[in-house]
Amino acid sequence: MSNLSTKIKPETWVAATWEEYLQLSENPDYDKAKFYYHQGKIRIEMTPVGYEHGSDHSIIHYAINLYAALNQIPLIGLDNLTYRQPQMLGFHPDLSYYVGAATEVISNATGIIDLNHYPPPNLVVEIAKSSLADDQGEKRLLYESLDIAEYWIVDVQNTRILAFQIENNGSRRIAVSQVLPNLDLSILESALRQTCESDHGQVGAWLLSQWQ
Repeated sequence: MSNLSTKIKPETWVAATWEEYLQLSENPDYDKAKFYYHQGKIRIEMTPVGYEHGSDHSIIHYAINLYAALNQIPLIGLDNLTYRQPQMLGFHPDLSYYVGAATEVISNATGIIDLNHYPPPNLVVEIAKSSLADDQGEKRLLYESLDIAEYWIVDVQNTRILAFQIENNGSRRIAVSQVLPNLDLSILESALRQTCESDHGQVGAWLLSQWQ
């Protein structure tokens, strides 16, 4: 076992080999951690998930599933799944989605997604509280390198969604989703604000009234 674990400071990027990334990700001391690997560096996120983070995670996942169902958009949503491109990169987003024809590609028996055999998801969502700067920086570069079609950052503290369309290894801000056609992200931001005063059932009913 590499002694890198004694040098790791969570929530930072540290130089590491692919083998060290694999060893640390399989270490039971980190069984609740999220791992990212990009350009020869590893990041381990171990910050406990608080109420706000958990609430935003839940309502965004619900809203995306609801919108897809109402608009008959084929969708597979994946919660905290690990993706890897061996020797190159690894990531563990809060939420990820295969949309449209891509839903037919992944087998139910698949564990960790090997990106040498399967395409990346169409949409990746990171719920950001303590990790906002990194979600906008290094992780965004990671997702750009894979040409993931769309990347959303849910800024928990400021109740906003920073959404990016990715193309040709670059990205630009968007206000309306392209992966989930015509989904106005300001509606999701309004839903997030409502969770401060209303339960998720009430917020879900409000979303349904907006989209029916």
